[in-house]
Amino acid sequence: MLGKRLKFLPFMLGVTAVVAVVAPLVAYLVVGSQAALGVLAGVALVAASYLLSSFVIAWADSISPKLVLSVGLLMYGVKFTVLFLVLAVIAQTGWAGLRPMAIGIGIAAIAWTIGHAWWLWHAKIPYIDEPQK
Repeated sequence: MLGKRLKFLPFMLGVTAVVAVVAPLVAYLVVGSQAALGVLAGVALVAASYLLSSFVIAWADSISPKLVLSVGLLMYGVKFTVLFLVLAVIAQTGWAGLRPMAIGIGIAAIAWTIGHAWWLWHAKIPYIDEPQK
């Protein structure tokens, strides 16, 4: 049931995998190992949050399309709250990878947004409901 609502996920997982390889490699070469770990942690955090949002919003759409906006906004608020709390807790440790992690979050969020827009632009999405089989 959710499959038709999540057709973009394989493409997005590919985009995320490329970012998860390239961004930490660049961070390692430019700054060092702590930066690479931080960037990778940021990319992983974004990937997990976007995947969770995708599944929850697809579930809401399968129940009633009228739920999508409210559930999407709720997920947005929850994601940013959790993100803030995770960064606040990590900041208390004094970890050197915190700033690179924030950069990794930004890079992954931009990559996910651009990738999703590209996929949507090129997707063949029917404008009418297909008959159920």
